[in-house]
Amino acid sequence: MLLRAIRAEFAKLLTTRIWWVLAVVLFGYIAVLSGGLAALFAGIESGAIDPRAAGTGPPGTPPLGSLPPLVYSFASSVGYVFPVLLGALATTGEFRHQTLTPTFLANPRRVQVLGAKTITLFLAGGAFGAVALLASVGVGALVINAFGVDTLLGGGATWALIGRTLAAMALWASIGVGLGVLVPSQVASIVIVLAFTQFVEPLLRFASMFTSATAGIGKFLPGAASDALVGASIFTVAGPVGGVAAALDWWQGGLVLLGYAAAATIGGYFVSWRRDVT
Repeated sequence: MLLRAIRAEFAKLLTTRIWWVLAVVLFGYIAVLSGGLAALFAGIESGAIDPRAAGTGPPGTPPLGSLPPLVYSFASSVGYVFPVLLGALATTGEFRHQTLTPTFLANPRRVQVLGAKTITLFLAGGAFGAVALLASVGVGALVINAFGVDTLLGGGATWALIGRTLAAMALWASIGVGLGVLVPSQVASIVIVLAFTQFVEPLLRFASMFTSATAGIGKFLPGAASDALVGASIFTVAGPVGGVAAALDWWQGGLVLLGYAAAATIGGYFVSWRRDVT
């Protein structure tokens, strides 16, 4: 019965245009960012670009630590908003278009329906992670290699980062499902996702780097937990010099992200999923 419900959720998702539109935008967005910054930092590291002309520091300044993981991590550190939007839109669309009514008539087990949707979007989020990695690793590695810098694609640590990126993007899609159930209004969900991911959390993360007390709180923010799970992020090098923020271990970041997904989904179930949807 659960497999049948999952197949139905995949059918509902794939018959809309939103999944491939978001995937195309995700690929282009990450490809431009990864390619552009890879060219800048790899050019500085190889000596092809004068760091003083680029405004990054004096000659010989190392470009933000190990370059390839930083570039590859753009898939999740910047692209995570796309699987969140996918999960939220896939859920709020059910309320907006009243497709939940025939769904619940066909399968009155609402917990099972919500579980099937969560599993479906988890897998779809992993697929979005693959699209984002195709852009960040594919384009980024080509640019890095063009400057004669080691892409580190032969190392196990890089492939572990790639695997953890897929997991992070899948969890972000699950968080989107939970948010969509918690806030059934499609417009409100989109505004919350964009406002929090693009403005609120980046500001909170930056502010938390200045003191040890706030650093202990900031590392539990969802974006910080995601970056900890992946193991690299532009945010880890964009803070103030001598910042005190300490990241979680990768498995701790994964558990925190999973906790956000579970809390949003369970909360949404009691807030709106059990209500009359007709």
